[in-house]
Amino acid sequence: MKENRLRVLKDRLVLLAVDESGMSTVEYAIGTIAAAAFGAILYSVVTGDSIVSALTNLITRALNTAV
Repeated sequence: MKENRLRVLKDRLVLLAVDESGMSTVEYAIGTIAAAAFGAILYSVVTGDSIVSALTNLITRALNTAV
């Protein structure tokens, strides 16, 4: 009887050690945080003065072309 309980306990511990069902949730969370950080960095770069002025100059030159 005692050996049977120890075997069941051992089997449960082995199952818990190799179970990876929660890994996808952690990977999604890390991916979401990384995407948000990348978006914040990209937003700060695109809204910076040098990028805005470069895009404004490019659009102005494109609209003022003489045909």
